[in-house]
Amino acid sequence: MLKLLMSPASPFVRKVRVLTREAGRENEVEEVRVQTTALATDPAILPHNPTGRIPVLVREDGPAILDSRVICRFLDDRFQAGLYPEDRIWEVLTLEALADGILDSALAMAYEVRLRPEERQWPDWLEAQWAKVAGALDAVEADWMDHLGGPLDMGQVALACALGYLDFRHGPRGWRNGRPRLAEWDARMAARPSLRATIPA
Repeated sequence: MLKLLMSPASPFVRKVRVLTREAGRENEVEEVRVQTTALATDPAILPHNPTGRIPVLVREDGPAILDSRVICRFLDDRFQAGLYPEDRIWEVLTLEALADGILDSALAMAYEVRLRPEERQWPDWLEAQWAKVAGALDAVEADWMDHLGGPLDMGQVALACALGYLDFRHGPRGWRNGRPRLAEWDARMAARPSLRATIPA
């Protein structure tokens, strides 16, 4: 059986968990919780991923698969979920990369606040990272709404997970302000059973 080394708080893990549920195959992937942070790696991860990062997909018939994008492509192919449609593949991959870029900056901000003592936090760094997030969200509002109105794909899943993480860790910044179409889309996506079942905690 496949094993997913995971934490329910991780937005990158959430992408994988949403995919398995959208495919109706979550019972084929055992979710194994690990306790890991940027400062302290759970020893259970290291035999499978020496960088200590999650998610990690452990297989019985080959080496572990690393990185949420690679895991999602593997599972989409294995389960024939259709979340990487060939006729829109470059748009899907680009939107997924954009969503992951939002997450990279949002995670950097969370680490700065949660892992550094307050007197050592760098406000300019936080604001620079938020500017990257805001710029990406503005681009989605301006240029991606037609794509978001189409059939579900992995780019949309990744974006929904990114927006959920902004609510989880950066809610007071109010990412919805000035982005009414994206906010409306997010509300519809958040109502999907796969998203409701994987709310970060």
